[in-house]
Amino acid sequence: MIRLATIEELVHIENDPVRPHISKEWRTRSGREVYVLERDNEIAACICVAYTTEVPTNESDLEFVGNEVAVFYTVWSYKPRAGRELVNGVAELISMQRKWVNRFVTLSPLTEMAEKFHLKNGATFLAKHKDCQNFEYIVC
Repeated sequence: MIRLATIEELVHIENDPVRPHISKEWRTRSGREVYVLERDNEIAACICVAYTTEVPTNESDLEFVGNEVAVFYTVWSYKPRAGRELVNGVAELISMQRKWVNRFVTLSPLTEMAEKFHLKNGATFLAKHKDCQNFEYIVC
């Protein structure tokens, strides 16, 4: 089951391998959300989403709150294939609940692991920047 994280579950943010320096308060303020994938009453994966007006080219761009672009800026999993299920599931959930969101992109680290993860999961490469890269998921 995919759902928004509860306050108690935000403790999982400490396990964020990509952006552990971002506070719980920032991740849950207006225009930001944390989703979890639950399997067998355990958290299987977590993803953090920021809503912006444009595709971000760096972490600072996440400060520009909007509603057209859902940015997956970090995802991690505890169980096999849970990250993939969560990314695709959250994109579908957001597209059904927030009709104004028209793009689903990542703000991914410049690692081969991130690149393989997103390409394998159906995203297309958008751009490479100084400190990050973007991939886009198309939701039909």
